[in-house]
Amino acid sequence: MTDDAAAAPICLARPLPGPGEDPGGGCAAARAVDGRPLHAAALKFFWGPMDCGKSTMALQMNYNHARQGRRGLVTTRIDRSLGPQVTTRIGLAHAAVEVTDDLDLRDLVRDAWAEGVRVDYLICDEASFYNLEHVEQMADLVDNYDVDVYAFGLATDFRSCLFPAAQRLFELADEVARIQVEVLCWCGREGLLNARVVGGRVVREGAQVVIGDTADTADVRYQVLCRRHYRSGDLGPRG
Repeated sequence: MTDDAAAAPICLARPLPGPGEDPGGGCAAARAVDGRPLHAAALKFFWGPMDCGKSTMALQMNYNHARQGRRGLVTTRIDRSLGPQVTTRIGLAHAAVEVTDDLDLRDLVRDAWAEGVRVDYLICDEASFYNLEHVEQMADLVDNYDVDVYAFGLATDFRSCLFPAAQRLFELADEVARIQVEVLCWCGREGLLNARVVGGRVVREGAQVVIGDTADTADVRYQVLCRRHYRSGDLGPRG
């Protein structure tokens, strides 16, 4: 073996294990000659209220990683477009895999690798609407398969209670970061909470997930409020 060959990393990539198989039997990440992963993956959760730019940041992150030669998959669930894509209120859009209840994110990566497509990371938009099994699968992809997972979503619902998936991400993520784009309540204070508005009034009962928009004319709409006006139900002069 030449010195150059000895210095070069050896890829020990193997197919992802199937259901019921031991994931420790073969990590799909490339490894150096000492057996350590060349890239230490992480699960990161970026959260904030509506209109803070979560989907915009998700697409920007995907662009930044792809520009450096990394390969990733973009997923979403109940996007505002109601289609298999990530859309933003500033007009950006990107095709995405719709995450259904029976979709296993590990299978998504496994199928891509079986077709010879490298997957270095997942962008998971609207992650608060995923189920708890999906969050566990995200952690599994990071820990056992060396795939980065970047999740973006709301923290709380219209009742100001944590979404189950968001709570689990807070518990499991290597890094949790609030998106710093400031959203304002109608009064000028920082917007913190997502109010559901039906018939011009803030409602506090109903299904946790109901599709709506921020347009004033929508039958069901959402409005970001500060804590004071969320608790009082005051939608402001335009409410």
